[in-house]
Amino acid sequence: MEEETGGEQQVIAIGELCALLGISTRTLRYWEEVGIIESVERTDRANRGYTDYMVRRIKFILKLKELGLTIREMQQLYELYGDAKKTDKMLPELLSIFDRHVAMIDEKMVKLGTLRNEIVEYRLKIVSKPF
Repeated sequence: MEEETGGEQQVIAIGELCALLGISTRTLRYWEEVGIIESVERTDRANRGYTDYMVRRIKFILKLKELGLTIREMQQLYELYGDAKKTDKMLPELLSIFDRHVAMIDEKMVKLGTLRNEIVEYRLKIVSKPF
């Protein structure tokens, strides 16, 4: 990361950040387009840059993505956070989103269990028949 002079915030270039996090510059640009992150203009007027705060936010977004949250859900959380500038509105919505995702995962697990049983039964039928 580059440290700027004059007590200003540290800013990391988009390419450096993407390499650090293992994501593409297109991903970050898309997230900016849909409004879930922002960049800052670097003092050298080069490419986009990201403050330490935004780097933490991007890491949080990556975790939310791993958990299966959609871009729309992340936009909703960002809007709530932007309105409140604190977690009192965001956390209940995040918990609600997590609850919905857990319910969807449970439903998928039931379906996968049924599919597994059907495959095992079908396999047994095939094996029990002489070729």
